[in-house]
Amino acid sequence: MGFIHLSNWEIFLRLFVATMVGCLLGLNREILGKPAGLRTHALVSLGSALMAVTVIGVQGYNPGDGFSRVMQGVITGIGFLGAGVILRDVSGKVTGLTTAAMIWIAAVLGLASGAGRWVEVGIATVMIFLILLLERWEHKLHFSIPPHKNAGNGKGDGNGNGITNGSGDNGNHGA
Repeated sequence: MGFIHLSNWEIFLRLFVATMVGCLLGLNREILGKPAGLRTHALVSLGSALMAVTVIGVQGYNPGDGFSRVMQGVITGIGFLGAGVILRDVSGKVTGLTTAAMIWIAAVLGLASGAGRWVEVGIATVMIFLILLLERWEHKLHFSIPPHKNAGNGKGDGNGNGITNGSGDNGNHGA
């Protein structure tokens, strides 16, 4: 694969689309009051696209090899940012996993935008928002399905109901 010349317009379009996709993802997190919001997702996506566009436009360098290395670096490096939003509260509940995944996918969408992979960016963005809709349905479904009769520790209350404190344990610490 030889040198790929990108016009200024094409560079702008790739960076702009990456930024807008990142903004859309971040807007969802922002509306839900999550720690990484619109600006974080937009910057992650833009930064990934900029790395992709830069390596594609380096004359005398194999863009395929360079792009593969950029992808590896972004995918590995973005994990540190995502890890910063994953927290465990005092009850042991883990939060921030969806936001961490959103940061990761923002980086991948940025790479795809930087590579000019418009079909993939469009399909993935639609699929992401369908998945985010599942999050709302999952919450509703969680409260409409009665708990399993042995929820928690496998002990019941004699009526076929599991005894839990909502965190998955029965509150009998050391018993």
